[in-house]
Amino acid sequence: MSNSDQPIWAQLPLGRDVSVITFDANGLAALAKPSGVLSHPNTSGEEKRSLLQARYNLDGEYFQWTDAQGGTQKVWLLNRLDSATSGVILICADETLASVMKAHFKRKQVRKVYHALVFGKPHASTQLWRDRLAVQKQGGHIRTNTSGHIPAECKMALVRSWGAISHLKLEPTTGRSHQLRVQCAKRHLPIVGDATYGDFAQNRDFEKKMGQKRLFLHSHETTFDYEHAGRLHHFSATAPLPPEFVGRR
Repeated sequence: MSNSDQPIWAQLPLGRDVSVITFDANGLAALAKPSGVLSHPNTSGEEKRSLLQARYNLDGEYFQWTDAQGGTQKVWLLNRLDSATSGVILICADETLASVMKAHFKRKQVRKVYHALVFGKPHASTQLWRDRLAVQKQGGHIRTNTSGHIPAECKMALVRSWGAISHLKLEPTTGRSHQLRVQCAKRHLPIVGDATYGDFAQNRDFEKKMGQKRLFLHSHETTFDYEHAGRLHHFSATAPLPPEFVGRR
């Protein structure tokens, strides 16, 4: 399908270094978000730091802008990533389908795969992590710990280790705020560059040695099947690993 079939994707007011990965005929699209870019602006003036450089309606969870022809365009945000996390993020140009897809996420019918660089090495090459989290939201900030009652589950697989660093593949089956960052930290595998739950001394040493300052957590792949207009559809999007992930030895 060419962009002319879905002109809205060619007219998106994309944020800094944001790109379109793929889209389908029903109005779903996947974008690749860099580290440091907001999923959406939280206050006025943050549009330039956001996924789309457009006004965001917090209640309706949609971006809105005026296109080149003077018409009003809207796209709905389907999921969020922390600003420090890079990778796949989904939007939808159809309000009805957006509601269906948000319910899809809540029913855990979406497969998500993340990659992370962590300090340390897991005791086994594969593990199933199960925890009970507490999530607190205060003053616009989220803090999560493992002393609560909210179930969190993640499949972990070791990709490789070198020196004091390990590359992990993480597949969460729940989607809690800061889940992966907290689950890694609990197991003494803090994610490199995590300024909230990480190892601050090791972060400083890594930044000085490698010249990289970011959270090394990346949403690599999102895959799901969904029903629309009486038919079953498949959607899959992959955001390639940033070079700072794959260039380490």
